[in-house]
Amino acid sequence: MLGVSAETLASHGAVSSETAEEMALGAARVFGADYSLAVTGIAGPGGGTQEKPVGLVYISVSDGSRCVTTRNNFEGERQQVRDSTVREACALMRDFVEGIL
Repeated sequence: MLGVSAETLASHGAVSSETAEEMALGAARVFGADYSLAVTGIAGPGGGTQEKPVGLVYISVSDGSRCVTTRNNFEGERQQVRDSTVREACALMRDFVEGIL
């Protein structure tokens, strides 16, 4: 729906900065939004690997033309990772909209 390319998924995986960026750009385009936010990660308890451990989360914000994406490594159980993700996503969006980023 958001237009993440099959090539991006094959090359980088669903949990990657490239995927998060394509998701954010796609959300802005598809929904005609002034700003968009995308999150992809591994909240746990399983699913992590040495390369992509549990707690790895990419957050991307976009205005349809520009994107800022962060790589985050959150600690804790599944709900703690999810809560940390929401807090960081809100802070990233705020800073992006206010022109800090």
